[in-house]
Amino acid sequence: MSSLQDQLLNAGLVNEKTAKKAKKDKAKKKRVDRKSSQPIIDETKEQAKKVLAEKTERDRQLNAERNAKAQQKAILAQIRQLITTNAIRRDGDIAFNFSDGKLIKKIYINGKLQDQLSRGQIAVVRLDEGYELVPAVIAEKISQRDDGAIISLAERNNTIEDDDPYADYQIPDDLMW
Repeated sequence: MSSLQDQLLNAGLVNEKTAKKAKKDKAKKKRVDRKSSQPIIDETKEQAKKVLAEKTERDRQLNAERNAKAQQKAILAQIRQLITTNAIRRDGDIAFNFSDGKLIKKIYINGKLQDQLSRGQIAVVRLDEGYELVPAVIAEKISQRDDGAIISLAERNNTIEDDDPYADYQIPDDLMW
């Protein structure tokens, strides 16, 4: 295969004199470039490298954001599954008031659930726009994933004071605080 210069000569687009001059200029430029002490900086290559670096940085940030969103979505799905599979059925006529941020909310429960709530055995958690009751063990698992999902969990107090002067007295069943 012949060079482009030969092809242009054969086609008659360039004469021999201009072809020799172009070849001579090219060789002269190469010699000058080799002898010069300054490195040749190709601005287009530098610009292309800069654009490529910026693009990879943007892509890395977008991937990190996507991964964070996917992880958050997975955590929410785990919380939803924990709540739905371990929700305690609540029925009753006793109103249990609790605060959700600045709002006071009310759910109706029975006496057994009220006792368990006060002892810290079960907790109130937020599920979408509603509230559910779950065992304290599940509430701890939920709080490991998202602390904001736990609305009300009383602290467990397993210690019984030995010097309690009222320990011998029974609390009436109908006493409501």
